[in-house]
Amino acid sequence: MTVILSVIALFLTVNLAAQPLNIKKLAVDYDKLLLEQFKPGETGFAALVAKDGQVIYTRGFGMANLELNVPMQPDMVFRIGSITKQFTAIAILQLMEQGKLSLQDEITKFIPDYPTQAYSITIEHLLTHTSGIKSYTNVPDYIKNVRTDMTPEELINTFKNQPMEFAPGTKWNYNNSGYFLLGYIIEKVTGKSYADYIQVNFFTPLGMTSTCYGSDTKIIKNRAYGYQQGAEGIVNSNYCSMTQPYSAGSIMSTVGDLFKWHQALYSGKLVKPETLEKAFTEYKLKDGRGTGYGYGFFLSQLQGSPTVEHGGGIFGYLTSSVYLPKEDVFVALFSNSTAKAPEFTSLKMAAMAIGKPLQTETITLDEPTLDQYTGIYLNEAGREVTVRREGTQLAATLAGSGTRKMFPLEKDKFIVEDAFMYATFTRNAGGKVVSFVTDDRGRLDTWKVTDRKPEEKKTITVSEATLDRYTGEFELQPGFTITFTRDGNRLMTQATGQGKFEVFAESETKFFLKVVDAQVEFVPDPDGKFNKMILYQGGNKIEGKRIK
Repeated sequence: MTVILSVIALFLTVNLAAQPLNIKKLAVDYDKLLLEQFKPGETGFAALVAKDGQVIYTRGFGMANLELNVPMQPDMVFRIGSITKQFTAIAILQLMEQGKLSLQDEITKFIPDYPTQAYSITIEHLLTHTSGIKSYTNVPDYIKNVRTDMTPEELINTFKNQPMEFAPGTKWNYNNSGYFLLGYIIEKVTGKSYADYIQVNFFTPLGMTSTCYGSDTKIIKNRAYGYQQGAEGIVNSNYCSMTQPYSAGSIMSTVGDLFKWHQALYSGKLVKPETLEKAFTEYKLKDGRGTGYGYGFFLSQLQGSPTVEHGGGIFGYLTSSVYLPKEDVFVALFSNSTAKAPEFTSLKMAAMAIGKPLQTETITLDEPTLDQYTGIYLNEAGREVTVRREGTQLAATLAGSGTRKMFPLEKDKFIVEDAFMYATFTRNAGGKVVSFVTDDRGRLDTWKVTDRKPEEKKTITVSEATLDRYTGEFELQPGFTITFTRDGNRLMTQATGQGKFEVFAESETKFFLKVVDAQVEFVPDPDGKFNKMILYQGGNKIEGKRIK
């Protein structure tokens, strides 16, 4: 449900032989890892790790409520955001098994007046994010209504007449509209509200007593309150009517209840094993390309082991869950602040549980050696990566995406910061670097060097008084804000769930980031105040309005 600043994928071949598992030592290592990110007295997390069907670690650190000084416990209730999608997907598969629908049914069978614009859009297209329907959270006016209670029909009316983004089945684009429509189809088929269906068919029979359809008025025991980054620090999260995320992101749960759900999935209590296997099979586009997604689940690998996973991001909360079927390891990590993302940490925990932790021992290369890797590289799809030396570090920027430092594990072999992403460079017979291979958790790509050289953007100096006019918090999408603060003569920015970075002035009102290929423009009101900004990134132009 948020804008994500993507990072470049980089490759390395390493020794991934599993190490024997010492559960007591693992718990100590987990505590150390989590306390590096989640400090006492700050917003917190709940964590659970299970292996071979048994919980081997569950903890809560930090605070569940900062104002009331309530410590976090592992049974605290969080909004789980888009992890909701797997519940919606399994509900659809249940109805399929009952003969009440087919995945190849066109959506007009259940929503006759839906304007498909002459396309055939199936339930499977909705499940796999390949429908081509515009995601309603990307519709410009969505933010204006985010606080408003709406019926499913009313919200569908806000996006159904938007132009199609592509022909169904030809591209993959993460899409909240698809899963919203699936919830509405569940209601049409069963005659029950989506909230009632998941309560009666999932939560109650599975003993998920701490799980429910989200509500801000209902008394929910052990609720962890949500927070976000503000202009001067952490603040209470913005409000969003829970009718808005609906079947795409409305569920509240605990790490323990999510594990109950996971166990039920694999025990055959919800759908047949052969049906579940379809959900865990990568959907292929019409041209045969893989999407990395099944029905409600991302499909990838970690340190050579297959994974089934999903995360969630919604007002005040970020969540992550990952399962490694081969080793039977399940990890859930929930954060009650969008300023602290759990995904990378949860992956590190999973890797540790299978005895293949992320390699962190690096070496030092001198600057002349690092300079050998710098340049502009292209892959077969025409995407561009720029590799620069910044002092004694390499940094790589994917055009339209982010910048990450690269640390050498040995000569020609690097690991990217904060990711399970590696890079290996190749040289010609004369010793010149001519390409590198990337591996984004098993997805390989080759990048060949060009004759072009990286160019540094020119910057200007802007007065502190001018910078002060831009400080504040701007909302770009529900639950996603960008905060600007001044640090001396520098303007700093921090997006929801991201770190704090400097933006550099190329004019009095236009700035750019070095850590990500993005620009920011501040737009004056007629009275000269700056209550509007524009983010330019990845070919997109996204407006933000000042909220503080």
